[in-house]
Amino acid sequence: MTPTSGPDDRLAPALRTEALEQLLTERGLIDPAAMDAIIATYETQVGPLNGAKVVARAWTDPQYKSRLLQDGTAAIAELGFTGPQGEHIVVVENTPTTHNVVVCTLCSCYPWPVLGLPPSWYKDPAYRSRVVREPRAVLSEMGLDLADGVRITVRDSTSEVRWLVLPERPAGTEHLTEEELVPLVTRDAMVGVAKVTAP
Repeated sequence: MTPTSGPDDRLAPALRTEALEQLLTERGLIDPAAMDAIIATYETQVGPLNGAKVVARAWTDPQYKSRLLQDGTAAIAELGFTGPQGEHIVVVENTPTTHNVVVCTLCSCYPWPVLGLPPSWYKDPAYRSRVVREPRAVLSEMGLDLADGVRITVRDSTSEVRWLVLPERPAGTEHLTEEELVPLVTRDAMVGVAKVTAP
């Protein structure tokens, strides 16, 4: 699904970004401190870590899980995660027999407060069209092979509704605390293109 690239391909965008930032700074168009603050916000305050905290809380607190599945936006706000692109989030649960995967077929609508910025593959036209038509094949190409008996539901995010997947809690993690569970939860699992694995 994702094209392979060499080290030079990954380095080129980073170098171009650095050069652009330097040019804009030299011309007085941006403040480096402000840029650092924005980057830090998306790395530490807005992003997959927030979603992982939501998931870990749901795994360890049945009452919170019930509220999360009933009104995702309100339950997520309980943990302080709100903001643009998170005005209406619906949470769906993956189980041993049902698997949800999220896509935005029109553009790249995505729940920023809990997942941060969307990955490049999420915005790729191939993912956006194929996952609707052949979700099992696309998931397999991304490394997730589901049993034939598992029903796959594709959730289409829009500007009105954004989806978040509550992944299955992996077996063998019953003894872990909420804080210990957080690092196990990945962005891809909350989009539904991966599962959470035990440490």
